[in-house]
Amino acid sequence: MLKKLVYALAGVSLLACSSSDDPYQQSSAALGEQVLYRAHQQWQASNQQLVNSAKEFCQGEQNLAQTRDDFLQAQHAWAALQPLLIGPLNEGNRTWQVQFWPDKKNLVARQVKQFLKANPEPTLADLQRGSVVVQGLSAYEYLVFDPEIDLADAAQKQRYCPLLQQVAMHQQQLADDVVSQWQGQDGMLAQLTDFPNQRYAEPLEALTAILQAQVISLDGLKKKLGTPLGRSDKNIAQPYQAQSWRSQASLSNLSAEIESALALWQGVDTHSLRSLLAAEHADLVKQIDAAYLQAQQELAAFKQPLTALLADEQQRQALFTLYDSFDRLHRLHEKEVARALGVQLGFNAHDGD
Repeated sequence: MLKKLVYALAGVSLLACSSSDDPYQQSSAALGEQVLYRAHQQWQASNQQLVNSAKEFCQGEQNLAQTRDDFLQAQHAWAALQPLLIGPLNEGNRTWQVQFWPDKKNLVARQVKQFLKANPEPTLADLQRGSVVVQGLSAYEYLVFDPEIDLADAAQKQRYCPLLQQVAMHQQQLADDVVSQWQGQDGMLAQLTDFPNQRYAEPLEALTAILQAQVISLDGLKKKLGTPLGRSDKNIAQPYQAQSWRSQASLSNLSAEIESALALWQGVDTHSLRSLLAAEHADLVKQIDAAYLQAQQELAAFKQPLTALLADEQQRQALFTLYDSFDRLHRLHEKEVARALGVQLGFNAHDGD
């Protein structure tokens, strides 16, 4: 089981400074500070560790097993951000710079090879001028996990290490930039706490954005599981279309997403999406609580990597059941929670996929 990074919040709590009695404002502030901002800080910390890890590995001070584990930590922190993609990280093409998926034509491998052919000793500037395909965790995963690359070989290590370190540096700079935009008087965290502001006119508008991100993530879970299951391809399994198939971390990443979506639902103390519905929608609350528990239990029951499960017909059927659980969670949030809050969600980027 992957270790969880702990990154304490610094400074005075904005929530504690808020004197509003509005439960919508209190929930927006609490979710912003204790769930969304904290997850961004954990992601930032994981990328700092990734920089240190790449440097130590390339200097011969760390083995490949630890280097892979440090990557898995960064990947897990990124997966945990998927239901929380509002604000700076969801703007300016930043998400594509972190992860390129789906990769239906193995572009990651092809473009890494092309990039290194053109840039044998790449600098950070070279990388940042290049394609997003080679800038992110998908490229890093390829370098440290692909079976065609043997980093135990000195010549291959010398070839690939410069890119490995530059990708880590790019991820750190990206995370630092995003987190800095959460801070300060006009930062994203303040915009989830005090209203009106330049982004949100009222707390309900902020909560709608949070719910929208959660709904898009839950819908995306279906795609991340359904694509390798072959749901859109005559039910023929496509193991190499799985997210994170090289690192065999597909199911772990799905679990991280579910945990973050649940954190938004449960919130902090009495401030959450759940608490806003509890009084008048007790049956819906029970349904959603049960749906999260079922999805988590089904995920925990799998003891093999996704690629191995896809080769076993009985396990594939269990994966289809998990897909149905994801679908139930998605529909409950998209339709029932939105209706109960009296909001209308906008366009879903996964619609039509």
